[in-house]
Amino acid sequence: MGADILLVAACALIDVDGRVLLAERPAGKSMAGLWEFPGGKVEPGESPEAALVRELDEELGITVAEKCLAPFTFASHKYESFHLLMPLYVCRNWDGDVTPRLGQKLAWVRANKLSDYAMPPADEPLVAMLRTLI
Repeated sequence: MGADILLVAACALIDVDGRVLLAERPAGKSMAGLWEFPGGKVEPGESPEAALVRELDEELGITVAEKCLAPFTFASHKYESFHLLMPLYVCRNWDGDVTPRLGQKLAWVRANKLSDYAMPPADEPLVAMLRTLI
């Protein structure tokens, strides 16, 4: 029998200078110290877009309209205890200032420098695709 599928939505926030926001996974969480695209688990009955609107507010204090989330690509990766399915959206418009509300470190990174940041295995293949986009 296969592993349970975990649905997580992530967002590549891109600023006016073409930089992408990465967040460091905090101590105490699995894969702590690795850098990822902001987002989180999609709750039962919630769409991936609604999950991102909620997560970006909770994690970063910004307001994003669902219409500003452009579906870009997805990751499908088998970890030891679950299989991650993660749609990645791109967003260039939001209200508010990006603020680390959960004590996480944040970095605005140029596309050609994204691979300088250690990421979870599911996120790594997304970097080359983002470089092509930006």
